[in-house]
Amino acid sequence: MDIQKSIPEFDYCYEKATAIFEETRKVIIDKETVLLKVLMTILAKGHVLIDDVPGVGKTTLALAFSKAFHLDYHRLQFTPDVLPSDVVGFSMYNKKTGEFEYKEGSAFCNLFLADEINRTSPKSQSALLELMEEGQISVDGITHYLPKPFFVIATQNPIGSVGTQLLPESQLDRFMACLTMGYPSVANEIEILKGREKANPMDKISQVATIEDLLKMQAVVEQVYMNEPIYQYIVNLANATRNHPMIRIGVSPRGSLALMRMAKSAAFLKERDFVVPEDVKLVFSDVCAHRIVPDPKAKASGLTNAQIISQILKTVNP
Repeated sequence: MDIQKSIPEFDYCYEKATAIFEETRKVIIDKETVLLKVLMTILAKGHVLIDDVPGVGKTTLALAFSKAFHLDYHRLQFTPDVLPSDVVGFSMYNKKTGEFEYKEGSAFCNLFLADEINRTSPKSQSALLELMEEGQISVDGITHYLPKPFFVIATQNPIGSVGTQLLPESQLDRFMACLTMGYPSVANEIEILKGREKANPMDKISQVATIEDLLKMQAVVEQVYMNEPIYQYIVNLANATRNHPMIRIGVSPRGSLALMRMAKSAAFLKERDFVVPEDVKLVFSDVCAHRIVPDPKAKASGLTNAQIISQILKTVNP
């Protein structure tokens, strides 16, 4: 194991990250793993896709992070009639000045919640591609830059629900992680009912970090150390998905980069400034399961993406 590296402000940033986690736990009960992985993705400068049934707290989760960080937060419900201009903005002619003026779309914020993204048209979904990858929007040949930090938390209902359609691979590949919240336990659901009987738990959340703190945390995560065997392990895992008999399309190099960044973020949230194989294993399924396209043989065998990824994780050694 390599000697631990020293990163300026590591302890300060770790304390801030811990405070954010504790604040969001006030409203998202018994979902610590999901909260940690959403926080990992944010610190790794990525976007999150939450795939789950309505009503399990997806929107509440996004709002909780926005309040704890005091971020500029916008939400857009992606219905079939949403237009690309609703997302990216549009140019409008001003009679007084005789010039076209740009009107910002919903995406101009720090945290953009794209709710039920798989209910809208492919044209509106594709409007997100440039802003998610480049942090900028091009309208009428003019580039407009989004504020920093910027990240998307998108939700989608399970495929097969009325009015849903599959997101294209190019769109899925832009999400660093895909997570599922699931239903609460009986005891925790009772706790949720009691907590909301007379008050809104969201009122309990306080701002514990600033935008500047978030930018510092992201910078610290980038400096987390990764040695050569870890790079090799990540590439070996990605290659295994490209050569697996049950996978038609494997993980792209963008997926390998996302796995590296998420592993660094995982190490940081475990109060380490170096990555170990367990960090990679922890996030491998979240980063890669939604990026693969299974072979028809896998579907015929009843294998899910997550099960195939789990098999690969067992066969590829660090």
